[in-house]
Amino acid sequence: MSRLTKYFPLYCALSLCLASCAGKNRSDKKVFHYNEQTGISSLDPAFAKNQSIMWPVHQLYNTLVEVDGHLQIVPSLAKNWEISEDRLIYTFHLRDDVFFHDDACFPNGKGRKLRAADIEYSLSRIMDKNTASPGAWIFNRKVDSLQPFRAINDSTFQLKLAKPYSPILGILSMQYCSVVPGEAVDKYGNDFRRHPVGTGPFQYVAWVEGQALVLTKNKNYFEKDSAGNRLPYLEGIKITFFDSKATEFLLFRQNKLEFINDIDPSFKDEVLTKRGVLKKDWEGKIKLHTSPYLNTEYLGILFDSTNEILKNSPLKSKKIRQAINYGFDRRKMILYLRNSLGTAAESGFVPLGLPSFDAAAVKGYYYDPAMSRRLLAEAGFPDGKNLPVVKLLTVPIYADMANFIAKQLDEAGIPVQVDVVQKSLLLEMTSNSRALFFRGSWIADYPDAENYLSVFYSKNPAPPNYTRYSNPRFDALFEQALSEENDSLRLRFYQQADQLMISDAPVVPLWYDKAVHLVQTNVTGFFPNALNLLELRRTRIEK
Repeated sequence: MSRLTKYFPLYCALSLCLASCAGKNRSDKKVFHYNEQTGISSLDPAFAKNQSIMWPVHQLYNTLVEVDGHLQIVPSLAKNWEISEDRLIYTFHLRDDVFFHDDACFPNGKGRKLRAADIEYSLSRIMDKNTASPGAWIFNRKVDSLQPFRAINDSTFQLKLAKPYSPILGILSMQYCSVVPGEAVDKYGNDFRRHPVGTGPFQYVAWVEGQALVLTKNKNYFEKDSAGNRLPYLEGIKITFFDSKATEFLLFRQNKLEFINDIDPSFKDEVLTKRGVLKKDWEGKIKLHTSPYLNTEYLGILFDSTNEILKNSPLKSKKIRQAINYGFDRRKMILYLRNSLGTAAESGFVPLGLPSFDAAAVKGYYYDPAMSRRLLAEAGFPDGKNLPVVKLLTVPIYADMANFIAKQLDEAGIPVQVDVVQKSLLLEMTSNSRALFFRGSWIADYPDAENYLSVFYSKNPAPPNYTRYSNPRFDALFEQALSEENDSLRLRFYQQADQLMISDAPVVPLWYDKAVHLVQTNVTGFFPNALNLLELRRTRIEK
């Protein structure tokens, strides 16, 4: 069978969808359009390692539990659950009205009912070395080594931990843990990446890679709104893959996209004031949605004193690392370079938006050039005299930030040379401890401070511990938090660990991010959330 014959139905479906949005006055008013500039490499949830994959996976699949708009864990495929007294066994009771999408992998092409065995299969598949999932780490040292997942019967699933671990429900809400049917994986093999079968609110129609992906409404979806209407409201989703942000913005202006995510530096000043609100010319024409986004932007500093490249570096001095933290104005940087889209990170590494965030409990760094110069003098470099040049590695999109920081640090007596490298090279260098001073970001996988503080846990490799930070006191507080049943005490341990690490300064927190969406005025029921997860179940497009 030729490739054209094999995929002819897909091309037909895609051509129809492309034709439907050729003009400004589209006929497909109930189809939600957005562009994914970076493309999509897979629709297999076992490979949902970045936002571009997580967004469509969230439409196609469900997890046992999910995170609501208030960052609380709520039921999804599981209607409820119990936790054993020793906090090692979680027993989930499944909904009885969930069916997989209709697909040729099932007898007569009819989607079958979800069973607990599907949960066991899906979670085990993540850990299976043959799957080679980048999410295999999520259960490392957390679940029982012999039988971590077990279907008790068709409607009851059990998870067994190796030791109490409070954030486990957050782990289960990750897109990696989406439930897939074994029949689909068996039938499509490696092609499962482009032939998804799930239980989600939308199902797969067609995907021509590099051009567009089309999803349609799952008419058998189990969720309903408060009035008893079946979700979702939309008839479908169409994702295009234009790699230019300028093209994406043009399509949005022509009303061919329902929204765009984030604002590219090339046109942010056209749309936004320095205070982060719409300019007069745009008021009433589009909507601006912003909300706290669980992402901390930072500069990392290699902490491992046994590493040869740190041997003669001034960065091995705690006072120098602290001087860097005090030596530039985060608030000014956010105002002028980010149009106020973010909050200056003057507390810990754990960002604004998480329950454990408390600027009064965790004291970070603020702009204080006098303190920076004092610390330099205490470190043996008065006014920066004889201080070697520090090299800062960053990627092109953040070059302006790096240059701003370098200029202010130089004024404080700390000479910094900015080296711009490609993202792939920076990742390779940080993963192999070849970067002394580097730009980084950490986006939450689930809403728990553990996800951020694990970046500094000495027993973790890189990723996530790119700085190779190690402090036995930090490790003890971190482990104490994970085993603590009382929520208030656990948050306090998180704060103490965050404060200890920030005082050691293996990182320079820059800002706590904001999710930013530009949205068409006729789109309702669509809002950003702290995980910046694309949520379309209750979205409508009005006429």
